Amino acid sequence: MNRPERGTATIEFIWLSILLMVPLVYVLIAVFDTQRAAYGTSTASQSAARIFLQSPDVPTAQRRAESAALIAMQDQGVDGATVRVTCLPSPSQCLQPGSSVRVFVQVSQRLPLTPEVLGDQLGAITVDSTHTQPYGTFRAQR
Repeated sequence: MNRPERGTATIEFIWLSILLMVPLVYVLIAVFDTQRAAYGTSTASQSAARIFLQSPDVPTAQRRAESAALIAMQDQGVDGATVRVTCLPSPSQCLQPGSSVRVFVQVSQRLPLTPEVLGDQLGAITVDSTHTQPYGTFRAQR
């Protein structure tokens, strides 16, 4: 008995399209969120280092650098960044000719639509950036 099959190709095409497109769209959204966090951390570390070196003293520089990094992260829609500022070669030589500042920014970007039950390790990608900015050998000491 030969029965003609009508309409099944359309239904199969729709189901296969859904099964293939939904994971692809999810992966693209996850990649874009991760790229946004990476761009934010890179911009935050650079901005914080520049602001630190333009400040009049170390405590003010520390506050301004952390604020600049957090603002840069908020511009990208990313919250919860960790900012560490280190003076090189030693903390006592901050803002002096020949010194430099290193800023480390780290953020854990949650993947879209992941449940809280998975925790931070499985449901997030950690992105970090380090930027070192020289104070300059020929600048005046503050």
